[in-house]
Amino acid sequence: MEETRGIQLSLNQTQKIRLRKAINHLQSLYSKINSNASVTVADTIPVNFEDSILKGHGTSERDGEVVATLCGVVERVNKLIYVRALRARYKPEIGDIVVGRVVEVAQKCWKLEINFSQDAVLMLSSMNLPDGIQRRRTAIDELNMRRFFEENDLICAEVRNFQHDGSLQLQARSQKYGKLERGQLLRVPPYLVKRQKQHFRHLEHFGVDLILGCNGFIWVGEHVEARDTIAEDRVDNTEQQNSKSNRSAHDMPIEMRRNICQIANAIRVLSNLGFSINLEVILEAINLSIKLNLGIDEMLGSEFHVLVAEREVERRSSLTKK
Repeated sequence: MEETRGIQLSLNQTQKIRLRKAINHLQSLYSKINSNASVTVADTIPVNFEDSILKGHGTSERDGEVVATLCGVVERVNKLIYVRALRARYKPEIGDIVVGRVVEVAQKCWKLEINFSQDAVLMLSSMNLPDGIQRRRTAIDELNMRRFFEENDLICAEVRNFQHDGSLQLQARSQKYGKLERGQLLRVPPYLVKRQKQHFRHLEHFGVDLILGCNGFIWVGEHVEARDTIAEDRVDNTEQQNSKSNRSAHDMPIEMRRNICQIANAIRVLSNLGFSINLEVILEAINLSIKLNLGIDEMLGSEFHVLVAEREVERRSSLTKK
């Protein structure tokens, strides 16, 4: 048994050597691009003080040098230098796209589990009503809250702000946010999902929506054109919509199920290997499985993990040569 980023794979001796070689090659490529990127406590972080650098989270100054105060990866954003901890728990920032599960329908709000130290709060006033009209929420809206979301529902939302007590408030004021249905929820370490310009992806070829939650919750589901329309139908005729939803979940075409599972398994492999998860590497893994004519279950095998690692070496090597 070979452990890879906390996941154990049954590898034969040849596969162990190939995987170790690929991982070492990737680490050497990464260190060339990001010198001293991985640091532990008290490690020196090379900087040019003439650039008027700004010391951020996880850094301190000692004897005229910038040193790390925690274990993690050095990140540089313009003049700001900080250390990103490889933590299991999510550290929210305002504007983050997250996926969460409803754990409680409370007074005028829903409480969501988002892989944070405490539940996040989505206020009734912080989401669009189905009619799209901007107005004060009424007692009737509050009574109808379960028609929008109830316990165990999955929701996509955006981090709005932090309260004085440390609690996190969310908002869902756009069609792209809302309830997630007909798909799979995947959980990966949050540090594998880097903040980027676009966390919503529509994979047209597969007919699938992909949401890369900054909190490490990733949604892979059937493409939805307009969530607000669906919500409106649900509120107007709850029984009819619930019946339709339950029926359509069972009637999802087998090809759509295969597409969702194929994308989900590609993400699982990348997470097992500890690779940063973005659209490009996901598509690389999917295309490799198609090229090898692998079944969906075979994608989770040891050999495919090794092949994905070797393919990533090729991809990153070609990028460094450009």
